[in-house]
Amino acid sequence: MTSVPCDIRAIRAALLGWYDAHGRSLPWRAGPGEAARDPYRVWLSEVMLQQTTVPHATPYFLTFLTRWPTVGALAAAPDAEVMAAWAGLGYYARARNLLACARAVSANHGGVFPDSEAGLLALPGVGAYTAAAVAAIAFDRPANVVDGNVERVMARLFALESPLPAAKPELKRLAASLIADDRPGDWAQALMDLGATVCRPRTPLCDRCPLTAQCAAFTGGRPERYPLRTAKAERPRRFGTAFVLFDDRGRVGLEQRPAKGLLGGMLGLPTTDWGLPDMAVAPPIATDWQAAGTVTHVFTHFALTLEVSIATGEGDLLWTPVEDARAGLPTVFRKALDRAVERRKGVGTP
Repeated sequence: MTSVPCDIRAIRAALLGWYDAHGRSLPWRAGPGEAARDPYRVWLSEVMLQQTTVPHATPYFLTFLTRWPTVGALAAAPDAEVMAAWAGLGYYARARNLLACARAVSANHGGVFPDSEAGLLALPGVGAYTAAAVAAIAFDRPANVVDGNVERVMARLFALESPLPAAKPELKRLAASLIADDRPGDWAQALMDLGATVCRPRTPLCDRCPLTAQCAAFTGGRPERYPLRTAKAERPRRFGTAFVLFDDRGRVGLEQRPAKGLLGGMLGLPTTDWGLPDMAVAPPIATDWQAAGTVTHVFTHFALTLEVSIATGEGDLLWTPVEDARAGLPTVFRKALDRAVERRKGVGTP
């Protein structure tokens, strides 16, 4: 079992000092050493950041905060409006969980988030990481907050030879060994910031790192080697057809996807099932469909290739102005719609 390489106090003092000088300014964050952190902002940001980057999530966060400035306001929002605002952040089950959690906080906790890790974990849609992050950052609880950035810092600090993902429990144990009651919220954010800005995946900026004196990977001369990873299996590929039906009023026909399943509850283009390339194609209406090319999109567990078919006509669909549709569609459908619009322009259709 890997042990702590040197004085924990030295590691903590170096990193917290660095964070005081170099911590990122983020719209959901109080400054280093400041006690006032809004649990709603922290929770909202952590849910958004689970599968995307800070630059991508920030405009979504600001939009949500403008439209729904409190957890009570979000709890009262219609599902469709929240799902549309979430479009482009991926993992749409998280948007449904977001609403479920907001409504539980509003209905069962008087609009106030629980201030303990256990209380947060009891909320619907809140997993171990989010509960720890909100407990530490919003309430200054000594919780063990371990994301991908923290895993990378730990793997290098301790030169851990076990590969991910099997190494995750050991990396979490190592991170826990560095936690103290002093400034736990700042400590969690300092580790995240170090991983995001200095201890980067491919090109670590070791000349800017406050922990080089304690870092076993740096001492060994190959910090970029860590964390080790087990080779990933190739993603399976699925295929389907997206049907883009325009009318003569500048609108496109959409449909509401089933509540459960991938992109559940979102607006989308009519499509076939996503499976093998020779699956039967069933258009939403019988008309003169034209091929408009293909688009690809990579989900977590598979890669998707969609044939895009376009037509003009009428049907029992949710008719939406094209630009409004673009703003509210998940990325995969936005790609297909953009391809269809480009094709229409190419053949001279207004």
